[in-house]
Amino acid sequence: MENYDFHFIAIGGVGQSALAKILLQQGYKVSGSDLTESKYTKIVEKLGAKIFIGQNENNIKGNPKIVISSAIKEDNPEFIKARELNLEIMHRSDCLKFISEEFETFIGLAGTHGKTTTSGMLAFILEKMKKNPAYAIGGILPEFQTNANSYKNSKYFIAELDESDGSITKYHPNYLVINNLEADHLDFYKNGLDDIIKTFEKTTKNLKPEGKILINMDNEGNKKLLKILKKDNIKTYGIKEKADLQAKNIIFKDFNTSFEIYKNDKYLGKINLIIPGEHNIYNALAICAVLDSLGFSFEEYSEFFKEFSGMGRRFQIVANTKGIKIIDDYAHHPTEIKTTLDSIKNITKRKIAIFQPHRYTRLKGLWNEFLESFNSIDKLYVIDVFNAGDKPLDDFNSKNFAIEIAKKGIDATYIKGDINQAAEKITPELKENDIILTLGAGDITKIGGIINDLLTK
Repeated sequence: MENYDFHFIAIGGVGQSALAKILLQQGYKVSGSDLTESKYTKIVEKLGAKIFIGQNENNIKGNPKIVISSAIKEDNPEFIKARELNLEIMHRSDCLKFISEEFETFIGLAGTHGKTTTSGMLAFILEKMKKNPAYAIGGILPEFQTNANSYKNSKYFIAELDESDGSITKYHPNYLVINNLEADHLDFYKNGLDDIIKTFEKTTKNLKPEGKILINMDNEGNKKLLKILKKDNIKTYGIKEKADLQAKNIIFKDFNTSFEIYKNDKYLGKINLIIPGEHNIYNALAICAVLDSLGFSFEEYSEFFKEFSGMGRRFQIVANTKGIKIIDDYAHHPTEIKTTLDSIKNITKRKIAIFQPHRYTRLKGLWNEFLESFNSIDKLYVIDVFNAGDKPLDDFNSKNFAIEIAKKGIDATYIKGDINQAAEKITPELKENDIILTLGAGDITKIGGIINDLLTK
């Protein structure tokens, strides 16, 4: 009987398949199962994984480590069999920790917002510098059409570190980037930001010897964390506050951004971005802080920023038909939404947002903050909540949200039904030169394509 080193239950998920891919590229034997075949199962199967479609106890061959995500229930037949066999069962965060320890330099990118873009930007630039990075990130790098990769000689390992369930405290990075800290994941962090700061304080104590914290000085949550941290291993970056790395003389033009960067008040040079918004300046500063700490000169990496077009589902232009531009964004927290919408507030065309709230608990917990997030647009459509396993909570629903935000003078309309029904109702109201932003972490990502199909009929 063939023996595998790792067996992934639900290997077809974007996160699970990323870890499986890296393990395969590092020479481990991997098997895995999922309920249906997908592009992700095909990717790892092509790399040598043994894939089972359907889940049953006979899929476990030999004595592999079993890798699960939080979505795997205890009645899963493979989970039951693994416990009967007394096999080691790893949460995907434990598997990520295992992988991170295989590389010389582990760079973890963290914070409430922007993890995917910053980790993707760093991976992209190190790829362009031909440094053969290994990486596991939460979105697709469009140029490379992957969210994970590694080489036999990879020195650097880049990973997006998720704080949502507290598992971030497991890791021991050489470099920890903290872009921002805000209240979120209120189902886990009952005391909001205070609990998140405690988690990050613990995380900072887990750095490897000589490890460094690279942190945005302008964020209020970060400032609270900085007050309780030792200062000897911290490098700061920012725009407003004086920092070790600082952006000045910022110019926004349509979807492009340029700025000058200074290190300890010494001019380093200019950076050009083809993705808009102040938040992407912070993302770029974070990457400069990492690369500077790794010993690279500004000249070695600065030219590649202008080639980075963003991540899949992060301000991703998905259609441009009949003069109507449709942009899809994963933003599902009030600050993310406001940041995304503010990035185009100076564009004079009519700006329309289609918002799908993600989880009833988040909508309820941040209700007032959501009401303040859409001030820079001309029209808002609110579609039904993507529950992600949540149960409905009293009056905290999309219909009532549209009613409440309309009271603030925002042109808001509630659209009942699924995304197909929503697309059919919204499309006839669109006009030439409109900019449409689809916002949310659920299946709203599909609505841009549906609207585009309806526009081209």
